[in-house]
Amino acid sequence: MDAAAIDQLQVIVDDQSRLGIAAILFVMMFSVALTLRLTDFALVRQQPVRVLGGVLAQLIGLPLLTLGLILMLSPPASIALGMLVVASCPGGNISNLLTRAAGGNTAYSVTLTAISSVSAAVMTPVSILVWSRLYPPVDALVEALHVDPMPFFVQTALLLAVPLALGMALNAWKPVLAERMGRVLGPLGLSCIALLVLVGIVQNWPIFLAAGAVIIPIVVLHNSAAFALGWLGGRAMGMEAARRRALTFEVGIQNAGLGLVILLSQFDGVGGAAAIIGTWSIWHLIGGSLLAGLFRWSDSRTLRANAKERKT
Repeated sequence: MDAAAIDQLQVIVDDQSRLGIAAILFVMMFSVALTLRLTDFALVRQQPVRVLGGVLAQLIGLPLLTLGLILMLSPPASIALGMLVVASCPGGNISNLLTRAAGGNTAYSVTLTAISSVSAAVMTPVSILVWSRLYPPVDALVEALHVDPMPFFVQTALLLAVPLALGMALNAWKPVLAERMGRVLGPLGLSCIALLVLVGIVQNWPIFLAAGAVIIPIVVLHNSAAFALGWLGGRAMGMEAARRRALTFEVGIQNAGLGLVILLSQFDGVGGAAAIIGTWSIWHLIGGSLLAGLFRWSDSRTLRANAKERKT
């Protein structure tokens, strides 16, 4: 499938579907906010330089890296849009789970996730608008979709900020209730996104099959580069291995479900972008799990080597 054909792909979203997507977005961000506590931000005061460095790697470094990949690969405009939307999304709780599984610094991971989640209400729409302007084909695509920057920013910010504020307020007021609700709403939000991706793939299977040769390599390269940026960023800041691993997953694992919902609700369901984000939402779990396994394998190998040296 050539570039022109990919850019013509579109996921049809009617008014009822938009309401459903908005409800999914609310549940997603509300469930994220239910897990946020003031203690999650404690490292900001204790280790401000490392926290700031990690935040900048997420909010500035990843979109900048993405723009560099786009300029190097010159993908179709819709695919470039999908890459920029993913890079503009905050991290997710899955990064905390993978950090723990990899033997990383979970407290650092939780702090970065909390900051990126709270700042998403402003930073995600701003980042999408700013970075999309820097690649002319994407800028032209956004113009063709008649995306008015101010309404887009206001609508997206409100859709993200309201459930975040309500969830954090409930957690501060009734933490036990918030924890119980989070146990239900967290998996529910993930299930809705998984269902959304699955239905989209099934309904558009011929399209995904035809475009897969273009989309899958780009997603794998993009995600691998994001993981590498996190690891190299941690190394450049002189972090120990556990903290480097945390930053690796924070930069490489993005809330792609949020990106998909924003795309479908605000960008008329551009098919190439939806394919990129949907594929990312599956692949980053595979890539992240493989990377966590690699880290643990490395640890076990080191332990065996140390034990062998002690015996000799």
